[in-house]
Amino acid sequence: MPGKNKEFKACKNCRALVTQDTPKCPVCGSISFSDDWSGIVIILDPQSETAKLFGATVPWRYAVIVK
Repeated sequence: MPGKNKEFKACKNCRALVTQDTPKCPVCGSISFSDDWSGIVIILDPQSETAKLFGATVPWRYAVIVK
């Protein structure tokens, strides 16, 4: 549910999910975040087909939709 999970915020640039107290995205370096996100994809292998389809190059947890 969008906006219901206050534990994480999503990077508006790469969709990485980080804790609320994170000032800078550890994946892409952005400082632009959103609390309005939904869905989680966890990428373990950046060479996997899922990672390629998703556009993820770093093993991390990502939001599917970020508004």
